[in-house]
Order: sequence, then structure tokens, then C-alpha cells
Amino acid sequence: MARAPAGPTVGSVGAGHDHGPGHHTHGHGSPAPGARKALAGALALTFGFMFVELAVGLWSGSLALLADAGHMFNDAAALTLSLVVTWLASGQRTREHTYGYRRAEVVGATVNALALVGAGGFIAYEAVQRFASQPEIHGEGMLGTATLGLLVNLVVARILWTASSESINVRAAMLHVMGDALGSIAAIVAGVLVWAFDWRLADPIASLIIAVLILIGATTLLRSALRVLMEGVPAGVDVAALEATIVATDGVSAVHDLHVWALVPEVPILSAHVVLSNGSDACEVVRVVGDRLAEAHRITHTTIQPETHVHHERLCEGDENHPPSAGEAHA
Repeated sequence: MARAPAGPTVGSVGAGHDHGPGHHTHGHGSPAPGARKALAGALALTFGFMFVELAVGLWSGSLALLADAGHMFNDAAALTLSLVVTWLASGQRTREHTYGYRRAEVVGATVNALALVGAGGFIAYEAVQRFASQPEIHGEGMLGTATLGLLVNLVVARILWTASSESINVRAAMLHVMGDALGSIAAIVAGVLVWAFDWRLADPIASLIIAVLILIGATTLLRSALRVLMEGVPAGVDVAALEATIVATDGVSAVHDLHVWALVPEVPILSAHVVLSNGSDACEVVRVVGDRLAEAHRITHTTIQPETHVHHERLCEGDENHPPSAGEAHA
């Protein structure tokens, strides 16, 4: 049985964890401070304008405006949740939570998505009721407020856009706001039709459009969050390409037990067992595999466990009477 060369023992805690020079980062630190600043600014604008839409919606009798105000309330709640979750996610790792609380972002995004589903369903229900009963609507107030609402939503979306690549939580909040912006467009069109032609059916139709847009955004967000929670392979990661990169590394003859998941969508994590070619230096192979994965696939958090052919064969045969020692064939 090959013995480990002098140096760190790979096979103890942290075995094979790649810390290649210059490129490795764990990738699961705190969310960027810019995310919190963007969320706070977006919350202030959204919460303030929500009351404007609510007041004008009640005065004008427009369900589309009330739906948009309800959506803005949902946005404000989502932004508040996102702020709280981002604060939680900035907590340091502990013995009980070795990754810290970064996964709180994904939980927050899931809650936001479910809230969007509820909001979309309620608006759709109210819109259907309006088809049977068509109250008088003040088109001018509806049109002016919806136009102002669109401008507010675009400003908020621009604020969040700069931080959306840093966090699924911010991306979730931005989806809320973009859905609201599209809803404002629908309300503007309905306002023109009501004001110019007194076509009151435009109001519930616009409300249904808003509901559909909300549900589409919620479904996309929920799918992304559940993929992370279920430890699925991150979107855009090709496992076959990862295997090819590892096997093509000098000193590697095979790879098995390859797993790829994510702490949050922006932080893919990989672990794998590599079978060494005869005479290969395990520490050098681990370093080079980590370098290649970072350069070719932008995966910087890798845990590579090297094995000899003899050790791999024993594992495959299920030989439990000779478990590998910490110094054997692992470094």
C-alpha cells in the first residue's frame, strides 16, 4: 500500500481541500454591503409610493391600481424580508453552522416566491369578480398614478440591478419590482382605455395581466430557490464537462463520487474522489485539479480526495475489513 509523502495528511478533516495559490476562495462569506444599501433605498421608495397608489385606487375605484398597490405592499414586505435575511446571512460561521447563515438568503427567496403566488392568485380572483360587476372608474387618476408608479418602479429596479448579481435574495426582490413595473404598464393602458372610451372591462383585464406576470416571476424564483435547497447541480454547470476536465489532468486516471451543489446560486461547491496514476504526487494533483476547475469552470470551492488504484478497488469491492488509514493512499 502506498504511503503518504511527507507533508499535510490528506484524509483527515479537510482532506484534499484545494487551496491552490492565488485563486482559491471559499466563496461563502458575507453578502456584499452594497446589497443591503440597495435594498434599503428600494424599500424607502416602494413603501412611500404604495400609500399613494392605495389612496388613488380607493378614490378612483380602479382594481388595477389597488392590485398594483397590493403588489407594492408585497414588494415592501419582500424588501423588508430581504434586508433581514441579508443581515442574517452576514453572520459568521459557528461550530453549529459551519457555513454561517448564507443559506438564509435562499430561504428568504423561497418565502418571497410563495408570497408572490398568493398575491397573484388573490388579484386574479378579484379581477374575475370585476367582470360581473363593473363599478365606475376615474380614468384620469388611474392613468396619472399608474404612470408615476411605473417611474418609481423603474428607479427601484435600477437601484436593485446593481446588486442583483451578488445575491439571489436581491434578485428575488428585483423580480417583485419588475413584475410591478409591468403591472404599471398594464394599468396605464387600462387607464387610457377607461379615460378615452369608458371601457371599464380594461381594468379587470389589466389586473389579470398583472396577476399572470406575478405568477410567472414567482414560478421562476421558486424553481431557482428549490434547486439550491434540494442540492441540485447549479444552473449552467455541466457535470460531464467537469468530469472531463478532472480526468484530463496529468496524474489522474479516473474520477468518482463527483458531487456539485451550491450554498447559494452564486457559490457552486464541488467534491470528488480522483484515482491517481502510478507514481503521481497526490498533493500536486490536488492543486492542479483545483486550478483547472477554477480556470475552466469558475468553481473555486473544491474538495478533492486522491486515491490509489489499490484503495479504489478495495472500496469498490466493499472490503470493510480494511478501512483506509489516515496516512495511506490519501496524500
